[in-house]
Amino acid sequence: MRTVVFDLDGTLADTAGDLIASANAALAEMGHPPQLVMGSDDATAFAGGRAMLRLAAERMGHADGEALADAGYQALLDAYGRDINVHTTLYDGAVAAVDRLRARGDLVGICTNKPEGLAVELIARLGLTEHFPALIGADTLSTRKPFAEPLLETITRLGGSRDNAVLVGDTITDRKTAAAAGIPCILVTFGPTGRAVEDLNPEGLLDHYDDLERVIAEVLA
Repeated sequence: MRTVVFDLDGTLADTAGDLIASANAALAEMGHPPQLVMGSDDATAFAGGRAMLRLAAERMGHADGEALADAGYQALLDAYGRDINVHTTLYDGAVAAVDRLRARGDLVGICTNKPEGLAVELIARLGLTEHFPALIGADTLSTRKPFAEPLLETITRLGGSRDNAVLVGDTITDRKTAAAAGIPCILVTFGPTGRAVEDLNPEGLLDHYDDLERVIAEVLA
């Protein structure tokens, strides 16, 4: 029985639009004009809320980006929680691919650096709660990706084994997490950095979810 663990943002779903909107809403609450641009800043959005606020601080010439990130982070989370799936879309073929894995008896779960409550809410709004019986978020444990523990705990909660598991993600964080856990990593090439993820030397590359089963079989062979 195989265990397939997915990252969420930038892997299963394109959440960048809503993340960027929440960052700009937080900036507005602090009295600043919008700084993040949908489409142009998607890669930063997938790096997290604090990364977006630090980029905004840089663009505004603020010397202490971390202070602005601290000041605006809760407002960003609140804004995101209110409008979590206005712009978000699932990547083409993602749900069908997960359905095929489940039909063949594979175990599937989510390991994300999105706070658990927000991840659970987003999955529910997308109608996918029943698809993923285990979900570990950034604050579920005392550590988050790229530490191995969140990934390994996801596998444990699914009842799977690390010896026959794979992580599907989109960033260097996922690559490092899989390496720390000692399991292979598949990186998607349809995120904002495209095929540049090939430079991270993952065990597999995924160009479209139609190819997921084949790529999993190759990396676990």
